[in-house]
Amino acid sequence: MVIQICVGSSCHLKGSQEIVELLQKAIEEHHLTEEVTLAGSFCIGTCNRDGVTVQVDNEVCVGINRENFNSFLQRKILSKFA
Repeated sequence: MVIQICVGSSCHLKGSQEIVELLQKAIEEHHLTEEVTLAGSFCIGTCNRDGVTVQVDNEVCVGINRENFNSFLQRKILSKFA
C-alpha cells in the first residue's frame, strides 16, 4: 500500500506534518512498516478547507485532520489488512 500525504502549501497550513506523524506512529504500532510506504506529495489537486488530502493507493481522501484521523485510519488503511 502506498500512502501519499499532500505537503503542498495549503495542506501544510492545515496540518499535513501532524498527519504524517500520526500515520508514522500508527503504521509502526500496527506493525505495517513492511506493507505500507509513506510518501510526501505536492498538491494532489483536491484541496479541501477542512483538512489534509491523503491518497491511499489510487483513492483520494480529503479533509483528514486530527479529529477524524482514527476513523480514516480504520476505514482506509487498517481494514485492508484485516
